[in-house]
Amino acid sequence: MQEDIFLIDGMTCASCASTVENAVQKMAAVDTAAVNLATEKMKVTYDSQKTSPADIEKTVAASGYAASLYNPAEAKSQAERQEETSQKMWQQFLLSAVFSLLLLYISMGSMMGLWLPEVIRPNSQPLVFALLQLFLTLPVMYLGRRFYRNGFRALWQRHPNMDSLVALATAAAFAYSLYGLYHIFWGHSHYVHDLYFESVAVILTLITLGKYFENRSKGRTSEAIERLLTLSAKEARVIRDGQELMLPVEEVVLSDTLLVKPGEKIPVDGRVVAGHSSVDESMLTGESIPAEKQADDLVYGATINGQGVLTIEAEKIGNDTLLAQIISLVEDAQQTKAPIAKIADQVSGVFVPIVIGLALLTGLFWYFIMGQSFVFAMQTAVAVLVIACPCALGLATPTAIMVGTGWAAENGILYKRGDILEKFHQADTIVFDKTGTVTQGKPEVAGLTAYAISEHDLLQLAASVEKLSEHPLSQAIVAKAEAEDIALLPVTDFTALTGLGLQAEINGETVYVGNQRLMQEQGIDITAAAQTAAAATENGETPIYLARSKELVGLMTVADLVKADSRQTVADLQKAGFSVIMLTGDNQRTAQAIAKQVGIKETISEVLPDQKAQAIEDLQNQGRLVAMVGDGINDAPALAKADIGLALGSGTDIAIESADIILMRPELSDVFKSLTISRLTIKVIKENLFWAFIYNILAIPVAMGVLYLFGGPLLNPMIAGLAMGFSSVSVVLNALRLKRMV
Repeated sequence: MQEDIFLIDGMTCASCASTVENAVQKMAAVDTAAVNLATEKMKVTYDSQKTSPADIEKTVAASGYAASLYNPAEAKSQAERQEETSQKMWQQFLLSAVFSLLLLYISMGSMMGLWLPEVIRPNSQPLVFALLQLFLTLPVMYLGRRFYRNGFRALWQRHPNMDSLVALATAAAFAYSLYGLYHIFWGHSHYVHDLYFESVAVILTLITLGKYFENRSKGRTSEAIERLLTLSAKEARVIRDGQELMLPVEEVVLSDTLLVKPGEKIPVDGRVVAGHSSVDESMLTGESIPAEKQADDLVYGATINGQGVLTIEAEKIGNDTLLAQIISLVEDAQQTKAPIAKIADQVSGVFVPIVIGLALLTGLFWYFIMGQSFVFAMQTAVAVLVIACPCALGLATPTAIMVGTGWAAENGILYKRGDILEKFHQADTIVFDKTGTVTQGKPEVAGLTAYAISEHDLLQLAASVEKLSEHPLSQAIVAKAEAEDIALLPVTDFTALTGLGLQAEINGETVYVGNQRLMQEQGIDITAAAQTAAAATENGETPIYLARSKELVGLMTVADLVKADSRQTVADLQKAGFSVIMLTGDNQRTAQAIAKQVGIKETISEVLPDQKAQAIEDLQNQGRLVAMVGDGINDAPALAKADIGLALGSGTDIAIESADIILMRPELSDVFKSLTISRLTIKVIKENLFWAFIYNILAIPVAMGVLYLFGGPLLNPMIAGLAMGFSSVSVVLNALRLKRMV
């Protein structure tokens, strides 16, 4: 199966999107098709052996719209496309407004006591009065010709859309006005009071204004991805043949050596070869504190170098860089429909035909049953056609998803698909891997207890011996000594004692560093450390004894410490109603100790890597909707098996590949933040759908004249046109509130 993105031109409402989607979905070789009204794109999964992009474009054309294969490298950005459309709409509105205002003055002036030249007064020169209105209306109709072109074409193909409603409404008013003009030409001057040219012009003008504001608002929903697109560096300082060259970033090739000076953007993803600096990675991870970089550290394109000079080797360029992958993930998420969007799709497919039917019934009711004039009946029918707005329904879901996923990306949270936003907030169980997720992922010295020497000397002796070992616990002790700037002592006769510890000579004395068994085998009394060692073991820490010349001189405890925000994150999730479980391969005692520290009440321990996925399945078989948080290779099967997989961005590529949500920072607090974004996004979608439905439920009966039946006002078609336009704007503005809610 091949997956392609197509740009769709000519869509104006949810009915349009539904028409295109259904037409492509019916193609035999197409597996899935999803149209996003907000981005004006369609994602199609199809069998490339049986059909081609050209066939898909023809199918879209046959449904009344235009499609073109989307090429990110060549296509204009969404913001550029929307800016061009907005400028064109604004020009059309201004020109239409000039003609409409003149038309309103001429048609309404005499009724309001305004001055009109004698030559165009309705009582003295009815024909000139009517013809002038016609000539002022025609330019407005020409400027709004897309409503007629798209609307009648969709109507002809039996897929009426919003343009069809506007076209029918204004065409009916225009046709009746022409009928009046015909009578005026034959001397029936009283027909000057039955001209509705100004309604045609003003409706078209106000709808154009509403569409302009809607388009501008839609543009704001894609601000996040546009900001990401502008982050990348334009040039790179490349060292070739000993010369320093400034080249466009597109000309950088793999393994190029790049020089990045203070304050410059890092052009591509690479590895530091030389130098030391701090790098601002906030644009990718949301982390405000710069990350320290030195030889062998990874750096990413678009991040900003601090005060140092870095020499890096290019490892990923073009679409392989982290920034490019983030943009791709955000675009994919924005293109994917959430299941809740199906409500709007189902309604919009039948909405416009129902509205046309209601408009026709309204006119017939007032004319035949209530005995009103034809003009009155036509006015109510036109108002029904104009007020109904399937645009708001079509924009309700995609705009909220665009804002939610875009805002999340700016804060280092990446949703791979839009439907994950909806699915995540429905989860009831969160499973955490222990090592590297709840804990730091690397051992650190948790405590030092010296007996016959100072803590400084204890750490000096231990680190001097451990320096010669590659064991992770040894490296933790050495790192502690380096952090405290302790000079190491010369070591001789080093011996690694398998399963026990280390032995060496320092200043002529034998030093032992290791576990309790080593001390016992050497006949060293460790009674003084018994209580401290037992407490450390209870907390999930590993005790390491140090003896010199057969005498215990100190105890060190090493542990994979829990992350600073683990306890608060667990508390937040439990408060939000989640069952929180820790899943680990560690023994039960260590698992229980770590779980107790962070407040997790349920643990699944001593699970082999290949059994983690089974543990997730067992929870699912209990009827739970499970989210799994992990970072290692052994977490990948469990992340894929879970209903929602969350991978910490500091983890392995395979874990990230298996997950549905990627947290760019190692902070566990982002799990709760991603859940909050999910819940708020779905909340906004539900609000949007509610108001879109309520608008139509209330507005259509008013337009039909229900209030008028009980002595209330009758809705003017011009006011209906303005209300229709701004109903869409309100939905988009509500989606934009997400940025302030999180």
